[in-house]
Amino acid sequence: MRDRFDPLEFVSRHGVVLASGKGAVPNLAEAVAGEPIRGSWWGHPKGKEIFSALSAVADSPDVLCFRLVDGKITYVHRRLWPAVVRLADELGPASVTAVRQEHTSSGAHRNVLTPFPKWVPRETRSAAEKLSPDEARTLLGHWAVRRRRTRSAAARRPPG
Repeated sequence: MRDRFDPLEFVSRHGVVLASGKGAVPNLAEAVAGEPIRGSWWGHPKGKEIFSALSAVADSPDVLCFRLVDGKITYVHRRLWPAVVRLADELGPASVTAVRQEHTSSGAHRNVLTPFPKWVPRETRSAAEKLSPDEARTLLGHWAVRRRRTRSAAARRPPG
């Protein structure tokens, strides 16, 4: 039998995780499900558990949500915020805008966006200044290094 899944520990361990999409980093919804998910996680037998896990992570003060990896909802643990800040220019404004869901009085959800650098705590900014871009990419993982290579290759291609 599987031990009780801790979504915050999962994000802490991996540092950068997708909420549910397929991509270059681990996927929280599939980690909760314990298997690949075909289609929407809402219809999965563990859909309620997945919702609870996503909510717990989104509500944690140690995690921020961005559209960082391939434009998909991505959770980033606090220990990696300095790396995100250090690479903010490279990642682009849309990727480093923090996203938070808010429940309206009507019961609907809406996304509240906090642009970079308004979400950045002072200690995170200080830690970011001590990182080189290469160190920041290494901390974020293979997707950030790969993204940099892909963007560099595209910049070298002649237009047309």
